[in-house]
Amino acid sequence: MNPEWRSGALFPWQQQAEPTQGTLSVAHIPIVMNTLTQPFPIGFETIRAGGLPAADAYATEAQTTALLRRGADYRRQRIGASDMVSTEEAADMSGTSRVTVNAWIKSGRCIGVAHLRRGFKMPKWQFEPYVFPVIPQLFESLGTTDGWQVLSFLETPHHALDDLTPRTALERGISAKTIVELAIAEGH
Repeated sequence: MNPEWRSGALFPWQQQAEPTQGTLSVAHIPIVMNTLTQPFPIGFETIRAGGLPAADAYATEAQTTALLRRGADYRRQRIGASDMVSTEEAADMSGTSRVTVNAWIKSGRCIGVAHLRRGFKMPKWQFEPYVFPVIPQLFESLGTTDGWQVLSFLETPHHALDDLTPRTALERGISAKTIVELAIAEGH
């Protein structure tokens, strides 16, 4: 095995394959979670020498279906949460029109998630002065136009923030620059 990898100089996926048979344990790779996903019992515990995944590293159709169903259930619950408002309600809160709010959503100026019926639902806390100016930077830093991704980022506890969510960290006075840097790191 490459001594640089043992010292932490290389990540496991950057290591050179050895010409021997056998497996390499990579159980120490962290699993990234957010509020849209949950731990999945399928992992890449072993990688064959040469970098090919073990045969059992793929989820079955039933496991994939269950995971997608949990995600859909979560989204339905999140859209129905008490802190979610319609674009009309958001327009009233921000003193503008529904058309303007829809334009903000399309341009990444605020978070809007597609409602199952028609239109968007929006977390009303995003209009707080400590969050609203950061939203466009988060869309850009995460490299997305998807409101679910930005919402998930803001509501997922992060180790770098002492397990606070980025939203809570902003509420507690952590600088927007720190949150944007974290988004840049996550977006890459």
